[in-house]
Amino acid sequence: MCLNEILINMESLVKTDHCFLRFRDSINDIPQPVKFTYPFNHKVHPLCLKAASELQEYLRKQNNFDHNFGLQGDDTDDELGKMFGVMIVKNNEEEIGYLAAFSGKLAGENHHQYFVPPVFDILKDGGFFRLGEEEVNKINRKIALLENSEDFMTNCNVLLNETARSKAEISAMKKVIKAEKLDRDLRRRPGHESMSDADRINLNDTLDKESAASYYRLKDLKRYWKRRLAEIHQMINQQLDEISKLKEERKNKSASLQQRVFEHYHFLNQNGEQKTLHEIFTLGRGIVPPAGAGECAAPKLLQYAFMHRLQPIAMAEFWWGKAPSSEIRRHEQFYPACRGKCEPILTHMLEGMEVDEDPMLDNPRANMVLEIIYEDEYIVAVNKPEGMLTVPGKKVVDSVYMRMKELYPEATGPMIVHRLDQATSGILLISKTKAIHQHLQNQFSKRKIKKKYVALLDGVMTMDSGNINLPIRVDLDDRPRQMVCYHHGKPSETNWVLVEQKGNVCRVHFYPVTGRTHQLRVHASHPSGLNAPIVGDDLYGRRADRLYLHAEEIQFVHPVTNEVMVLKVAAEF
Repeated sequence: MCLNEILINMESLVKTDHCFLRFRDSINDIPQPVKFTYPFNHKVHPLCLKAASELQEYLRKQNNFDHNFGLQGDDTDDELGKMFGVMIVKNNEEEIGYLAAFSGKLAGENHHQYFVPPVFDILKDGGFFRLGEEEVNKINRKIALLENSEDFMTNCNVLLNETARSKAEISAMKKVIKAEKLDRDLRRRPGHESMSDADRINLNDTLDKESAASYYRLKDLKRYWKRRLAEIHQMINQQLDEISKLKEERKNKSASLQQRVFEHYHFLNQNGEQKTLHEIFTLGRGIVPPAGAGECAAPKLLQYAFMHRLQPIAMAEFWWGKAPSSEIRRHEQFYPACRGKCEPILTHMLEGMEVDEDPMLDNPRANMVLEIIYEDEYIVAVNKPEGMLTVPGKKVVDSVYMRMKELYPEATGPMIVHRLDQATSGILLISKTKAIHQHLQNQFSKRKIKKKYVALLDGVMTMDSGNINLPIRVDLDDRPRQMVCYHHGKPSETNWVLVEQKGNVCRVHFYPVTGRTHQLRVHASHPSGLNAPIVGDDLYGRRADRLYLHAEEIQFVHPVTNEVMVLKVAAEF
């Protein structure tokens, strides 16, 4: 389909306003969901897949805006991609259509044809944000002028030069005084038997006067430089005081402006109740709203639906374009809403609606017997199934830890020596006493314990083996996702070996050197790693029936017998 046909078709999809879009083809054979989408962990409904497909076709060929998504190999910008969202809605005429939105700004603007508007447009010409932003920018310009002024730079350079000069002169005088003292010490030594008592007294008096003179020469020099440097400091401090006052004024204006922004974001729910960002985050949770809160696609879609009396039916978000180097996002893949910025807002906006249950509340392993693969008087090793928690969660208590506490009520200490993600299967070590736990933990901290994981990866390997070393940390806006960060990340290292390649799926063995959260999942999926996510990784890849990652083997020294233990449980995939 050519571009003109797509644009004409998009125009024909519009119903009553520029945001309600009708499906091009019949959707009568697609059943509607019973409940609205749980936004933080869900399968994409077929209606959302169809809406997203139509939106993606438009994005491929549109010329209504100019935004570099990085799909043509242009790597000049580190944040080229964008999260888009679609929401299936029903209007008053019982007609099913969909809305489209983008997160943040697109091509530097908040408004684009076919997309819902922002909850609050801070970029509006003549609005308080633009005016307040200009006031802050004026202060920034004043600060820059002062910091880069000729007088300020000259004074700073004079201070540096004079400080260096003072140190050099004082150091040189100390050396002279030290040499003079050595000379006086020689002159004081016995050996002048022929010298009369009067001459000896006169000599000592002369030496004492020379010593005092040296002391006062150094003291005078130090006093001079202290006064000289204080004069320069005073000139600089007057300028710094002016800069500090401007910075304080800027801080207050920025805080006041941000507070006004928080108060102007009003989020509705289906009951017509509205709350501001301040009410949702500060009053509701005692925290400052994070940057960009309310600018994501999901709140925009719900807000527009509630304002125009459209019934939300289902929702999905997908990434379009090249991802920032720190994040793991793949072109055209679907992702849940972020938790840091969106969860508090969506909790309010979805209030009163029938929403799918959080799948994390489901415990598919509740009736499964936990397999013990090794046990003695001191330790236990279990084969944790995928889907079971290692330790109790906020919503599900059943876990390996709780099972072990029930099985070994006399056990002491934390028991859990290390952890596996809920979605990961494989070997877990359990200690029966606090002392054994400390011994095994010490082996982990000194990296004496060796582990092997087996995984299926969605991709083609160009090498047979390698080493991955990336600094990773938690994504503060979207826990528990991790991200690569060269400024604040912790080192994480993994060795890997290709076992088998079949089409676009390969089997690899991972040998982690460190044990960071989601380390293997990030190392597999990140472009600077293997660029091939683990099959079934719903955080960094594509959802499947399970995460195909299994802790197959562990080697450690028995805390009591000192025997080298090697435990192994083959993966069932």
